[in-house]
Amino acid sequence: MKVAVIGAGASGLMAAYTAAANGNNVTVFERNEKCGKKIYITGKGRCNLTNAVPPQEFLQNVVRNPKFLTGAIYSFSSDDTMSLFENGGLQLKTERGNRVFPVSDKASDVTKCLENLCKNVGVKFKFNTKVDKIEVLNSTVSDIIVNNSSISFDKVIVCTGGVSYPLTGSTGDGLKFARACGHEIVDIKPALCGLNLKGKYFAEMQGLALKNVGVSVYYGEKKIHSLFGEFLFTHFGVSGPIILTVSSFINRLDLNKVRLSVDLKPALTEEQLDDRILRDFAASPNKSIGVLLKGLLPSSMVAEVLKRSGIDFNKKVNSVSRNERAALLTTIKKFDMLVLSLRTFDEAIITSGGVDVKQINPKTMESKLIKGLYFCGEVLDVDALTGGFNLQIAFSTGYAAGNSIKLEEV
Repeated sequence: MKVAVIGAGASGLMAAYTAAANGNNVTVFERNEKCGKKIYITGKGRCNLTNAVPPQEFLQNVVRNPKFLTGAIYSFSSDDTMSLFENGGLQLKTERGNRVFPVSDKASDVTKCLENLCKNVGVKFKFNTKVDKIEVLNSTVSDIIVNNSSISFDKVIVCTGGVSYPLTGSTGDGLKFARACGHEIVDIKPALCGLNLKGKYFAEMQGLALKNVGVSVYYGEKKIHSLFGEFLFTHFGVSGPIILTVSSFINRLDLNKVRLSVDLKPALTEEQLDDRILRDFAASPNKSIGVLLKGLLPSSMVAEVLKRSGIDFNKKVNSVSRNERAALLTTIKKFDMLVLSLRTFDEAIITSGGVDVKQINPKTMESKLIKGLYFCGEVLDVDALTGGFNLQIAFSTGYAAGNSIKLEEV
């Protein structure tokens, strides 16, 4: 069986390895000069390659179409991924949040391991080679077009990624192939990205990382999510772990209705916080409120918190009224931020949206429209939260495709 894999990223390498291990003649076409360009930048160059949780818990971290992925994740789980890499000679370690990394902390070692596994089973690579078109005859894959030349294949697996980080070669080719073959494409959106905020106040806080804070996400007046952890103020708004998660939850909503409410002191109830402030007031009655609050809040936030509370920065503590103190409490426990827009695909870790999974066989990743055509990884309308989940989706869908192509089908 002649199999073409378009794209030498995580899903493509897994699909190629698995198909070749089944005895097929596999060729990988990669537009870049080497494998795994996006793998190299994942996990800040360390490559968080999976998350060591059971499949049921794994699927709870899938934002889009977890039901579609159920079979693939159970058939090739994070345990299977770890075993494959370890058997391929890559030592792994598990860190906080069940995140799995190579012991070397080098993403390049993950790519090398996959590439070596592929070469060991006879996979051939064509680098600096762009596939222009997939030819279909009688609703069946027949050829691919490369440099105006037609090459015949029995099966074609599309693993071209989404459109995030386009410098890595993710330029949406797979979506064009899918559309040309009659597939519906779910509108693509940036996911796991920073958020531009309305206003200008965040510029004064640029570089401030807030740790151990609570963030509630509201759509209109309805609370739709609650998160706890860390985020960062930037020149454009906010980023960091909590915000990346929020972006995946809100990227298909009307952002004019989205509000983030930050609890700057989640460990304290309003009563406990009020007691703390009263003690601070009693200890320094002649201090200005602005100076005193620098002992409670990050310095760069104090002016904005007081502005929202309607209290003059230089007002003496002993002149602060009960109503002003109540307003201060509310602002600290509910520091609201209004979302303007998502950051662009250039900065988004992954692409949300893609090939409509209703037209894909969830067991094999084969198109329901075109026989012999498969789609894996980020090109599909599937995505998950940070923590190694998206790479595991790439591995599981790549495995499903490659493993489904058996020699006896010839």
